[in-house]
This record gives sequence, C-alpha cells and structure tokens, in this order.
Amino acid sequence: MSQSTTATPRARGLAFALPVAILGAAVVSVALDAVIAAIAHAAGVSEEFPPLTFPAYTFLSVLGLLIGGIAWAVVRAKVANAAGFLRIGAPVVVLVSFVPDVMIGLSKSQPGTTWGGVAALVVMHVVVAAVGIAAFGYFMPVRKA
Repeated sequence: MSQSTTATPRARGLAFALPVAILGAAVVSVALDAVIAAIAHAAGVSEEFPPLTFPAYTFLSVLGLLIGGIAWAVVRAKVANAAGFLRIGAPVVVLVSFVPDVMIGLSKSQPGTTWGGVAALVVMHVVVAAVGIAAFGYFMPVRKA
C-alpha cells in the first residue's frame, strides 16, 4: 500500500493558499454580515441604509479580504518579523477602517443613516477582519521571529 503524497492545503503554496483563504473567509464573512444586518434591521435600522444591503456589504467584504489577503502575503514574504508586524498592523488597519463608518454617521449623507447602522458597520469590520485573520493565519502561516 502506498501512502498518499497529496499535500495539505497549508502546504500547497501561495498560489493555492491565497485564493482558498480569501474565498473561504468571504463565504463565512458574508454569512456573518447577513446576520449582523438582520439584527440591525430588527433593532430598527432602516432597510434603506445602503451599506447594510446585501450587494454593498458583500462587495466591500470581499474587496477588504482581497486587499487584506494580498497584504498578508506580502508582509509574510518581505518582513523579517511578520508575526509581530501583523500583530500590530492588523488592529491598526481595522481601527482605520472605522473612519468611513464614523464619517457616514456624522454626515448623515446616506438614506436611513443612524448610529445603530454605523455600529453594525463597525461590527461587520471587526467580524470580517477576524475571519480573514483566522483564514490567512491558517492557510498562510507566518514565522515567528
């Protein structure tokens, strides 16, 4: 009997790991975003608030995961202490991602804008980041310095 030589997803290389990590994270993130949006709408956030519509949060979640996955791969390849860099950099990026949400809340420029809707967006950013970090860490682990 011969043993299987098929590599695990983590060992197949970046060309396989990056799209799998992004796709997996996108599926989970969009599902969780849908739950967050449903809770926000049930709590009184207008169905007309554009960022809490399925097309909007799906597009932005996938875009964020795509950018995050590529950034993770670059940091992993180019930074000597990638784990330390990501431990600081990822939370900073998430905090910066709140700025457009707060600006939406302050400007009230979109229909149905409330601070409850803005809070839902903030929670979505945290959830997408957490799911992305888990997927990227699993499929594209970094070496500790």
